[in-house]
Amino acid sequence: MWSLGLIVGVALACAAAPLIAPYEFDAIDLSSIRQPPSPQHLMGTDDLGRDVFSRVLYGGRVSMLVGLLAAVVGTGLGTAVGAFAGFYGGRIDNLLMRMTDVAYSIPVLPLLIVLSSYVQGAAWSMAIVIGLLSWMATARVVRGDVLTIRQMSYVEAARGLGATNRRIIARHVLPNALGPIVVAATLGVGNAIILESSLSFLGLGVQPPTPTWGNLLQDAQARMASEPWLAVFPGAAILLVVLAVNFVGDGLRDALDPAGRPT
Repeated sequence: MWSLGLIVGVALACAAAPLIAPYEFDAIDLSSIRQPPSPQHLMGTDDLGRDVFSRVLYGGRVSMLVGLLAAVVGTGLGTAVGAFAGFYGGRIDNLLMRMTDVAYSIPVLPLLIVLSSYVQGAAWSMAIVIGLLSWMATARVVRGDVLTIRQMSYVEAARGLGATNRRIIARHVLPNALGPIVVAATLGVGNAIILESSLSFLGLGVQPPTPTWGNLLQDAQARMASEPWLAVFPGAAILLVVLAVNFVGDGLRDALDPAGRPT
């Protein structure tokens, strides 16, 4: 619950950045360059005099939005693949799972580096690409649950009453597999934030002047020894948010699957 509160708090602060941030994220003040944290600049300033606190808030809007959208895309695709594979079985299951194995064997970050040249650093494009490359774990988890659920008596009763396969999947199978789907979606947010930050750190993600936590770290890498605050604050934002997302995912796993709790 503390982690959930942290995520909600950071998300609200980033969403309200135009109201909270004391300066515009691209406001240059050459009289205040490279200042350490102070009452005027809570997280210091960079080599152009831009307020780091304001840039972290605005950068969080992009990073968290990319993480959320990528998780929605990846979870939706993985749920569809896993549900069809587990419900129909046989050749369909074999085909979809072999496709999943092939997708799993492809290294994600190098492929993202290649694809980033085509999406030109647009935030929504990056989110879709990350989502399309992060559905495999969800597909396997959902398939395993659906294999069990399809043998339940209520599924047989629905089939006996003449319900179509599509209706059975939508009304009976997926609602009862909602627990692992929600957990996978939650953990997918953290994974997407890490991937987007990695690409931006390499200069291949969302491009300046739009700030993200990743390109803030990229800007800071040459001066980390002399001006550590430039890297500490965006790095801490990534660390805390991703850690909180993972804690929420673990908590949801325990809450939605009490039988699976360790004793």
